[in-house]
Amino acid sequence: MPKYDVVIIGGGPGGYVAAIRAAQLGLKTAVVEKERVGGLCLNWGCIPSKALLFGAELAHLMRRSQEFGIAHDNLRLDLARAVDRSREVVEQMVKGVEFLLDKNKVAVVSGHGRLVSKNEVAVEPEGETLEAEHIILATGGVARSLPGVEVDGRSVLTSREALEMRELPGSVAIIGGGPIGVEFAYLYSSYGAKVTIIEMLDHLLPLEDEDVSRQLERSFKQQGIGYLTKTRVEEVRRTGGKARVAVSVDGREQEIEADKVLIGIGLAAGSEGLGLEELGVEMERGFVKVDGAMRTSVSDIYAVGDVTGKLMLAHVASAQGVVAVEGIAGLKPPELDYDKMPRCTYCQPQVASCGLTEAQARQQGRAVRVGRFPFRANGKALAAGAGEGFVKVVIDADHGEIIGCHVIGPEATELIAEAALSMSAEITAADLIWTVHAHPTLSEAVKEATLAALGRGVHFWSGAQKEG
Repeated sequence: MPKYDVVIIGGGPGGYVAAIRAAQLGLKTAVVEKERVGGLCLNWGCIPSKALLFGAELAHLMRRSQEFGIAHDNLRLDLARAVDRSREVVEQMVKGVEFLLDKNKVAVVSGHGRLVSKNEVAVEPEGETLEAEHIILATGGVARSLPGVEVDGRSVLTSREALEMRELPGSVAIIGGGPIGVEFAYLYSSYGAKVTIIEMLDHLLPLEDEDVSRQLERSFKQQGIGYLTKTRVEEVRRTGGKARVAVSVDGREQEIEADKVLIGIGLAAGSEGLGLEELGVEMERGFVKVDGAMRTSVSDIYAVGDVTGKLMLAHVASAQGVVAVEGIAGLKPPELDYDKMPRCTYCQPQVASCGLTEAQARQQGRAVRVGRFPFRANGKALAAGAGEGFVKVVIDADHGEIIGCHVIGPEATELIAEAALSMSAEITAADLIWTVHAHPTLSEAVKEATLAALGRGVHFWSGAQKEG
């Protein structure tokens, strides 16, 4: 029976990062993966979808090309080639992860891992058993479905089938207005499909700051992307090669016909078939409960990533993997603060945030100062024809601490890193405004929003600042 210091079940962003860090710390490590390393994110999520979204952005820009002095005839958009390219990007990334695991002398074992004791993992179907001092569960998440709605992979899809769809449908109904839903909505609309998003809550991206959600709705309306909010899906039927979605809006029923229906309502924990119940691993709503060191209720068993349900994002899984492994190695990594984790959505305009929304801060009874700066007042954004959106900063009025940052607009997913670093390092608003930002850059908008919160805005007149 092969013996390891650490056996990790799952080779996604949580699992492979944990494995590499464990190897760096001198721990003999194995990863058990039933498909290919990289997990859902690299193979069927983050990476292929962003490759497709880049193509969608180019398609969107090409329709505006005359603004930039570029004329063309007979623009042809080829979704099939875009899908092929996305798979090529995935292949390159997967091979890169395989190379890194090999160079770090991490054993990769193919199969489904199942716990047979707190120190043994059976690999099925071969039946090999691995012994480990410590086991890390990194089995990720699986696409959620709606009760009573059958996913057939043809008319009714999850994001996985959608990422392989090479022929553009004439119309798509997307159930769910969260990150998955709005990203696919932008993708299909950019290639020419008629899109309708159906969201049960009050706004698209309902977990974002309300000002951001409203701006995205305005942007989508201008792009011709349809959406229904406060709308419940009652039934999905297939008739005559089409799908019909029965919905209820404020008690009124209506039906949406589409060539394809995409269910984009998020992920559930990938915790089934691991043998957790037999070992008494404590669970909550299907997710594995962990403490700040990623330990489960059973000694020597840890869990990281989507299976914990903490914050279902790839970069969070990677950070959790490092915390778990460094704790196993006897180090003392800092406990993760999930409120400060950056959250990104890659439609256009992009959306990114970290920390508290304005509403959350006020609900906590904090006195806050709020500053906004629109990209239409930013030279770099205007030069690039991307003046839509804004940066919004939320500051604790008593201590000057930056407690929230919300961006919708060009390269929002890159700009959010400055705010995340500021919160992690507990940099105050006064510190940030004395950090000289290069001109012209998009990052100036973060500084300008902070200046506005302090009543010192320079490049945009916003009137009285919000304070309370």
